[in-house]
Amino acid sequence: MSFLSIHGIILLAFTLSSLTPFCVSDSRLLPNKPLTVGSKLLSDDGTFALGFFSPSNSIKTHYYVGIWYNNIPEDNVVWVANRDTPITDPSSTTLALANGSNLVVSNTKGQLIWVANINATRNFSSETIGGEEAILDNSGNFILRASNGVILWQSFDYPTDTLLPGMKLRVTHKSHALQRLISWKDPQDPSPGIYSYGADPKEFLQRFIWNGSRPYRRSPVWNNYLVVGSYLDIIKSTIYMTVRRVDNEIFMSFGIPGDSSTTKIKMDYTGKIKILVWNNSNMLEWNMLQAEPNHECSTYGYCGPFGYCDSTEPIATCKCLDGFKPINYKDDDRFSRGCHRKDALRCDQENTFLTLMNMKIPDTFLYVKNKSFDECTAECTNNCSCTAYAYANMSSTAINGDDTRCLLWMGDLIDTEKLIGQGENLYIRVNELSDKNRRNMILKITLPIIISSLLILICVWLVWIYKCQAKQRNKKIWKNLLSGSLSSSNELGDGNIPFLTYQEILLATNNFCSSNMLGHGGFGNVYKGTFNYGKKIAVKRLSECSGQGILEFKNEVILIAKLQHRNLVKLLGFCIHGDEKLLIYEYLPNTSLDAFLFNSVKKPLLDWSVRFKIILGIARGLLYLHQDSRLNIIHRDLKASNILLDEEMSPKISDFGMARIFDRNQQQGNTNRVVGTYGYMSPEYALKGVFSVKSDVYSFGVLVLEIISGSRISSVDISEDFPNLIAFAWSLWKDGNTKNFIDSSIVESCILDEASQCIHIGLLCVQDNPNARPLMSIGCIYSGERLYITSTSRTTYIFCREELWNL
Repeated sequence: MSFLSIHGIILLAFTLSSLTPFCVSDSRLLPNKPLTVGSKLLSDDGTFALGFFSPSNSIKTHYYVGIWYNNIPEDNVVWVANRDTPITDPSSTTLALANGSNLVVSNTKGQLIWVANINATRNFSSETIGGEEAILDNSGNFILRASNGVILWQSFDYPTDTLLPGMKLRVTHKSHALQRLISWKDPQDPSPGIYSYGADPKEFLQRFIWNGSRPYRRSPVWNNYLVVGSYLDIIKSTIYMTVRRVDNEIFMSFGIPGDSSTTKIKMDYTGKIKILVWNNSNMLEWNMLQAEPNHECSTYGYCGPFGYCDSTEPIATCKCLDGFKPINYKDDDRFSRGCHRKDALRCDQENTFLTLMNMKIPDTFLYVKNKSFDECTAECTNNCSCTAYAYANMSSTAINGDDTRCLLWMGDLIDTEKLIGQGENLYIRVNELSDKNRRNMILKITLPIIISSLLILICVWLVWIYKCQAKQRNKKIWKNLLSGSLSSSNELGDGNIPFLTYQEILLATNNFCSSNMLGHGGFGNVYKGTFNYGKKIAVKRLSECSGQGILEFKNEVILIAKLQHRNLVKLLGFCIHGDEKLLIYEYLPNTSLDAFLFNSVKKPLLDWSVRFKIILGIARGLLYLHQDSRLNIIHRDLKASNILLDEEMSPKISDFGMARIFDRNQQQGNTNRVVGTYGYMSPEYALKGVFSVKSDVYSFGVLVLEIISGSRISSVDISEDFPNLIAFAWSLWKDGNTKNFIDSSIVESCILDEASQCIHIGLLCVQDNPNARPLMSIGCIYSGERLYITSTSRTTYIFCREELWNL
């Protein structure tokens, strides 16, 4: 994962101790109730505590005010207030709300040990000042609020050595200083140590570990503002790194779906930065998910100019870039002087660029903005001083007004590394190959190709023989499936989609082991599986009591076999074995939209740009079903749990068991068997069994409102004055108060006009009269993405990132 730049943390192995046992308080610090040694604040869920502590085994009896994991016995402190000024007489020291407006640690002699300066990062009017209470949040954030609810100060704005999920680390310094995680001096001394971690002060595209003022370890350069890591079995989840702009500054943060409260990133006193998760199942210890630098070779500049650390070797070693050789190299040398060119570059001769893949690109680059790949190549080609270049499309909403990243190097290439299955392409300027070198290169390239081609021909021949033997059998099985008469477990094959054996599925899912279960619904269970060659799958196992029989099973196989779209889930195969009916899909590690949207911990990972992308993706999928596919299809069960999310949080519509195929000239259908989910069903379908494309449009409108609000359609927590989410949205829309409808976790960072336009579109789609609802069509233009929705009354609503026109 490209965010492997998030280096690591070593266990501090210390516990909290105090002169007397703690007395548990609530989560609030009130003006008339100071906190003393022996008492503590406790977050509402019991995860975090705040109070006075002394590191165990400490030679000096120093005390500090800090925040720690309440139920974790070691390496548990996540924030320290008075790092530079330890408390020597804890019995006379308190943490209090001084005059109800500021947090102060002081003693009975009147000495101020620590003060939370509420004016350091914000400007407040005199009416705002006046803290009502300070509260320890379930996220581990200690928040001081004014009486009107405005946040005056919070500990998340002043990180020490630890970054918690949802905590932001400032990586630009337009109006405020850069933020860094600063290590402890040693395991028993929280005072600032020599190691720190933060962004490059010149460019926010990379992060460093510093040893004092010297670079010690450099991360790979950002090539995406939303970095999705690989699935980690140890936590059964995926780590996300995000870069976001808030109040004209740029911040980085991380998050993990599910219960991520015991996961942290920590700058250790040894110079490592690690991602740690608490193992509460059996070991009761911190498990290290990742640590950097993970070997000496990857420390900053270790291999010298034009040298690189090859991390793909069993033991990471220094090597020279292609076209370079070592300077005064000896077997016991460590490339400290680096490498130089075998043949000096000459500007009067033709040069070419050698592509090195999976590289951590070098430091000291020149960032050229608003360039395409070809323009970036030309920038380096036309400048003889340019030694290398790299390019990336950030592929998400631009943070700095530019979604391209063109980097040029004008001198030595320093601190380069070859990574395993990660990194990016680095293009290095070299001389044109000589005839002899060219012949050797051609031989090296063509010989493996010839051998590989022979092996491929042999494999193709064997496969052809196998298919010829199975062809007739597969035709029979596919014919039987289409006719609904497939019942024998011995009839294997499918014609178009692979028919997998039951034994293959059992092996892939470890006999449907409960630890592999991804989810459960009315249809049955979904399991994660892995074939012996490493391919991951999701297996939908229809239960006998699900109500989905051979008809729905056949319907889903036939439909998805004929549908191919990036916003529809991909069916990889199916299996029928006795009473077992199994559908095998592509594996999507982020599961379904509802798992994020309706989870208080996960939903902050869905920032506005991600939610907007999900809305557009669902609309693209619906357009394809209604208009652009070879069939005219009505889904009939569009809801949040049937929207799956891939590694890049792009949506894929799933579950076509209830879908119906229409003729091109057919406008609507009628059924006595109403299927689907109440709340998402259109009124005419739920009450009369009448369905059409307008039924899906209604469900789409409900989804849009849920995505923006972060609440379920039937949520009882919206307001006691409204029966459901739609009524609540209509009321706020008519009053011009749509901001109160937006999910509180994104309302401060979202584009309000854009969100309001989405709410408008959602309300147009959920009108009771199906004739008043618009039809769906979508298009993309170079100036931005636009969603076109055209109603039967020839009224066109054009939804784009800039404005909403009613033509």
